[in-house]
Amino acid sequence: MELLVASAIGILTAAGIYLVQRLRTFPVIIGVSLLTYAVNVFLFASGRLAIGAPPILSDAQTYTDPLPQALVLTAIVISFGMTAVVVMIALGAYLGADDDHVNDPADSSDTDPEAAK
Repeated sequence: MELLVASAIGILTAAGIYLVQRLRTFPVIIGVSLLTYAVNVFLFASGRLAIGAPPILSDAQTYTDPLPQALVLTAIVISFGMTAVVVMIALGAYLGADDDHVNDPADSSDTDPEAAK
């Protein structure tokens, strides 16, 4: 079980980092979303991976910590809201410039008239 969850976290992180390094805005948004999912799974797994265990401290021998579960629920709501805001900002930038390239410093000298002097 731990190997499966660790592999899923690694795959989500690797895919997220790959997409964040792209030069288009929408793959960057998807990459950041994958990174937030990886962090959420990591936080959830930090509360102990136990199947059928109660999430409270009681007389039970095995239990799960409820704090990471609350943190993950809060992080899901925050990441959903921030993803919606970033999508709207990227959509506005795309509609305003008819291009969704991330501004690359190497290309800025080609389009800047002051840099050409």
